[in-house]
Amino acid sequence: MGVPDGDAKSGAKIFKVKCATCHTYDKGGASKTGPNLYGLFGRTSGTVEGYSYTQANRDKGVVWNDDTLFDYLENPKKYIPGTKMAFAGFKKPQERADVIAFLKEATA
Repeated sequence: MGVPDGDAKSGAKIFKVKCATCHTYDKGGASKTGPNLYGLFGRTSGTVEGYSYTQANRDKGVVWNDDTLFDYLENPKKYIPGTKMAFAGFKKPQERADVIAFLKEATA
């Protein structure tokens, strides 16, 4: 299927409502319940320094890109069994694409 084109402006709104409670994305920003997402694209899962990941996240070894995030954000617990991420996921492909478009801009 591939990742649909996303709308970063829409993704920013979705992120604020669904993700910002647990994640920051600013360079040098603190981790919250979830890790800081700055520098996300090209990073390997479970590698933000100072954040306490589950062994499952460290062992997964996935490199985050459009495709891996698109799959992960549909159902994080299915993609990485044993993750502590409590979010159930975005079922709508367009919402996932929009959040990814936002993160590509915000975390670079």
